[in-house]
Formats: sequence, structure tokens, C-alpha cells
Amino acid sequence: MSRPGRVRVVEVGPRDGLQNEAATIPTAQKIAFVDQLSAAGLSVIEVTAFVSPKWVPQMADAAEVYAGITKRGGTRYPALVPNLAGLERAVAAGASEIAIFAASSETFSRKNINQSIDESMVTYRAVCERAAALGIAVRAYLSTAFGCPFEGPVDPRRVAGVAEALIAMGAFEVAVSDTIGIAHPGQVPTVVSAVAARVPLDRIALHFHDTRGTALANVLTALDLGIATFDSSAGGLGGCPYAPGATGNLATEDLVYMLDGLGIETGITLDGVVAASAQIAAYVGHAPASRYFRAVRAARASTPPDDRRSSS
Repeated sequence: MSRPGRVRVVEVGPRDGLQNEAATIPTAQKIAFVDQLSAAGLSVIEVTAFVSPKWVPQMADAAEVYAGITKRGGTRYPALVPNLAGLERAVAAGASEIAIFAASSETFSRKNINQSIDESMVTYRAVCERAAALGIAVRAYLSTAFGCPFEGPVDPRRVAGVAEALIAMGAFEVAVSDTIGIAHPGQVPTVVSAVAARVPLDRIALHFHDTRGTALANVLTALDLGIATFDSSAGGLGGCPYAPGATGNLATEDLVYMLDGLGIETGITLDGVVAASAQIAAYVGHAPASRYFRAVRAARASTPPDDRRSSS
């Protein structure tokens, strides 16, 4: 199968990237982060999560953040919700698209949302039905699709079954997710093929973490399988609390740099993403993990002032 000529990048930095950061990020800076990502040309930006502040304190200002962003024409601004209450909060804040999050392994599902997979399906079916009645689009995440921190390998047939159920209940797309960054290029075709046997290929997205440095290799493999939607996080922010040492999500800068090199269109300006990552890095308290970000910043720092005037 030929590689797609254009790829949709789903930016998850403002939600997945920030939710596990120890530093409390001011609301104004979260809003500025989203606005800078919009200006950089990201067509889908997951803004926040309408979850319990008790469990995810970083998302306590979800309504304020969502109300404060400047919505750009042609850009989608989904928000994560765990249940019907979260959906109603998201709708009240003005969201027209939401995301739900299921798991491929029982233990992870129970530890992450305190529900079995079957119980979560009941919850999400109700969310999808209510969203449909409100005209709200629903995207689904499917965690631990490439491996579970508690159960180890996950049967691709189980991944495919849950993915199919999420699409059947109303999700327009399922992001098959490597939650702990364990996926490798030899595994990607097996999982994608299993899911594609039950879900149309154009409704499958992939969400990789770069814990073991294989995220870009996984994307390259998936492109050859026809996948054209990938999640990423500006600066490589984020990670999973159940994956010690995780370096975060696949960095948007690294992904776009590779796609640009392959001649695959994204509509994203790399300099704009770097600027957004630099802005938020001052508040998270550590340098972005993105290799492209670090390389560009180092090169700029070492460029003599006279030369710098002619650089972009």
C-alpha cells in the first residue's frame, strides 16, 4: 500500500501532555499554549479533560481553559470526558467534539478508571448516545493496545474487539494507543491488521509514546500500512503514570520533521510548534524531550549574532 500524501496530526499536548506534569500550569499559559498551536496550523488540538480534579488536579480549570481559547476556523478542539457528567460539563463549556478512553487490558482498565472493560463500555455507550443527541462528535482512545504494564502482551484480537465496539457505539475514530511506549515496528503490522479486519482503515489512528525511542519508526511502518492519522504532543510532553521512566508522547516536532522530509503534507509550521513548546516549557520546569526542539534550539544558541539576522 502506498503512503498517504497527507497526514492528520492530532495534537494532545494541552491534555495528555500536561495532565501528568507535577508543576501547576497557570490557566493563562494553557490558553496561550493552545492558541500558539492553533497558529502553527494544527488542525486538531485536544484542549483539556473534564475529569474529577481530585484525580487529575492539572485539569481542574478545564472550563476556564476551554472558554478562554481562540478558536480558529477549520480547527477542531476536542476535550476528554470520562462519563456523562464530564460530557455535560464539556458541552456547557462549548465543546463540539469529545474523546472517551477505554483499555485493551482488564487490569489497566480497573486501575485507570476503576471499571472493567465491559463496565466501561456501558458507560461510554451512554456517553455516545447522549453525544449523538446533542450533535457532539466522539473520538475514542484504546489504551494498552501494544502491551500492558500489569498483564504484559495483549492479544491483538482483544484490541480489535474493543476497537470495533467503540466504533459501533458511535465513535468516528479510534486511536489505538501504545500507552507505555512498548511498541516496535515488528509489532505494528500485526496490531493494525487485526484492528483493520474489524474497523475501516480510515477510522484508525495511532497514538505512540517514545519511551523506548521507537515512536517514529512505528509511524514510518504504519504509513506503509495506509494509516493517515497520528497523535503527538508538542515538545514530547506527557507520559503514563504506570510506565516508570516514560519520556512522554511522540513529539509533534519530531513527527512533522519526518513527515516534511518524506514529502507528506500536514499543514503544520515547525517553527510555530517549537515556539509553543518553548512557551510551555518555562512553566513545566524541564526541557522538552523533542529531539528536533533540542537540536534547533542548540543551533540557534550557537549561531553568531550577525548570521542570526538572516536566519528564519
